Amino acid sequence: MDSFNFDFDHAFGFYDNIKRWTEAEEGYEVFADMGEGSEFKGVKIARVNKVFNRIKKRMLFLFDCGDEWHFIVELKGIESPNEEAKYPFVVESVGEAPLQYGEMDEQDF
Repeated sequence: MDSFNFDFDHAFGFYDNIKRWTEAEEGYEVFADMGEGSEFKGVKIARVNKVFNRIKKRMLFLFDCGDEWHFIVELKGIESPNEEAKYPFVVESVGEAPLQYGEMDEQDF
């Protein structure tokens, strides 16, 4: 979320069905971590190398169930860790990131 300057202030999940996340067979949700009952595992116990277990695997990252921000996450490759790098980090970015809450003026604060 840091890549988009979004606040981590909403529920989220990862789903294997990119077009219809409600029909996903594999998923990881913050609801499970909060003990709110979920058919999927929690995101806290999910390990990236287990979830993204093959090149080109894609999942939908759904952030904020109200606004439904959709991000597609894909494993493009695996590289040896760089001791100087701070993980996670953005490998490539295209275009301008959207504003999470749109334009705000002084009245919004």
